[in-house]
Amino acid sequence: MGIPVKLEVFEGPLDLLLHLIDKSKIDIYDIPIVEITNQYMEYIRNMQREDLNVMSEFLVMAATLLDIKCRMLLPKEVNEEGEEEDPRRELVEQLLQYKMYKYIACELKDRENDSDRIMYKSPTIPEEVEEYVEPVNLDQLLSELTLEKLNAVFQEVMKRQTEKIDPVRSKFGKIEKEEVSLSDKFIYIHTYLRDHRNFSFRQLLRKQHSRMHVVVTFLAILEMMKLGEIHVKQDHTCGEILIERTGDLDGD
Repeated sequence: MGIPVKLEVFEGPLDLLLHLIDKSKIDIYDIPIVEITNQYMEYIRNMQREDLNVMSEFLVMAATLLDIKCRMLLPKEVNEEGEEEDPRRELVEQLLQYKMYKYIACELKDRENDSDRIMYKSPTIPEEVEEYVEPVNLDQLLSELTLEKLNAVFQEVMKRQTEKIDPVRSKFGKIEKEEVSLSDKFIYIHTYLRDHRNFSFRQLLRKQHSRMHVVVTFLAILEMMKLGEIHVKQDHTCGEILIERTGDLDGD
């Protein structure tokens, strides 16, 4: 006759099995499956649960226990190595694993509770102590220094400077400053005006190969407008800039 068990709600069937094993002081590696099954069935018969999902977990374990109970009554199976297989082996492994997880959870819970009682204080180091720097003993520092060692250090530093590569600038090509003078552009535009009375700013820039040439050419156009040598108009915003020579150039 199994011992009737009426206990608080357990977290799951494995939790209940562990409780029954501990209560009966049973060796977990040699579970008397008949006794434990009877106690387990008595417990779930007294359970008052409305949650079918939870009840189903306990019923699945009950079916497992009954299956093991039946297999224990049959002749023992022999594996490929000729050893007898224990029908309880898989259940024992599950119980041991669950027991380990439960122990770790309790340990973490205890540490969490202990941490709530720990107080930390911000450091209050005096400013003069925090700023203190131990003086350097030059005699001790240079006691083993020789000219040979000093020269080796110097050569190593120079070698590093020579081999130093800028990770960004090293990938750039050689940059050379492009000299473009305003007077050169005046000469260029005057020469162009001798052959062209009306033209666009775009036509004037056809032989300009860099941004600097374009900028200086534009400055020269502005200066020639100021002097009245040319007339510039633009029919609409962002439209073509049209240039017209206003008079005859010297030498025409």
